[in-house]
Amino acid sequence: MYSLSSIVDFSQNSLYLSLLSITFNPTAWNIVAQNEYHNKTITRMFGGNARNGCYFLAVMIFSFGILRDHLYQRALDDQPKVPLLPEPFATIVPAALFLVGQTFVITSTWALGITGTFLGDYFGILMDHRVEGFPFNVLRDPMYVGSTMSFAAAALWYERPAGLLITAYVYLVYLIALRFEGPFTDMIYSIRATQSKTGHKKEL
Repeated sequence: MYSLSSIVDFSQNSLYLSLLSITFNPTAWNIVAQNEYHNKTITRMFGGNARNGCYFLAVMIFSFGILRDHLYQRALDDQPKVPLLPEPFATIVPAALFLVGQTFVITSTWALGITGTFLGDYFGILMDHRVEGFPFNVLRDPMYVGSTMSFAAAALWYERPAGLLITAYVYLVYLIALRFEGPFTDMIYSIRATQSKTGHKKEL
């Protein structure tokens, strides 16, 4: 049996930098997006063009996502290596997890489009109808689930128990983010639906 201190090196700064970046991304983007909804700060930066503002935010989110993944890789490199699964499962399981996780992420992005994926609804760029095809007919939040699966896959592939600890933290951060993001997005579309009904009544 291993003790926690023997399989996770808590003295490594890279571990805390990884956790910080994981915390920063969904927290910061939710704050920025809600500010955009109320104050149109980014839209005003682009001369009132909401779509260009959304594309700018998409580039920022994507770039910081790459940085987060890089910091996670560095954290894994600095941690003790401990066999987690017997062969051939040590190869098959993380490969399958990564494949399925990335499938969820990529197909979510494809189904939602750039503006749908990167918080376009906060810019007033709303989708005509709710996406109900794959992968949303399998999971409510496939992008977050897929991302979490990819974190777990990397931890298992590189045989770093600390990676599994970080993965659990990723899942917790996503759950907290969804408690804010989900209701706020529902509110945006609820207001749109109410306005549409009101406008239809006026026409009648």
